[in-house]
Amino acid sequence: QVQLVESGGGLVQAGGSLKLSCAASGSIFRINNMAWFRQAPGKQRELVATITSGGSTNYGDSVKGRFTISRDNAKNTVYLQMNSLKPEDTAVYSCYANVMVRVTANVNTYWGQGTQVTVFP
Repeated sequence: QVQLVESGGGLVQAGGSLKLSCAASGSIFRINNMAWFRQAPGKQRELVATITSGGSTNYGDSVKGRFTISRDNAKNTVYLQMNSLKPEDTAVYSCYANVMVRVTANVNTYWGQGTQVTVFP
């Protein structure tokens, strides 16, 4: 079994910065893609950013130039650096990881519990 534990997030003024972390633990053989999603009230869940095991990144249009996703493979951790935050960035942010588990070599998708990010004007 694999667990994703998120940290960071909270309340920040518009224009400010915040950094989220998500650490995976458990029966991990290899982590493939990792990603951040978010969901605001009344809206669909939105892809924020993805990163491959090799470090290639992809961003949603609304966060390009402001957010940066990165990872530390030795620590099984993905980060989301959020700069120039806007009120419309307010949402619950969730961590995602595609993982090959040990022994069985099954590939499964795991999610973190989600963390609230609130940006006030």
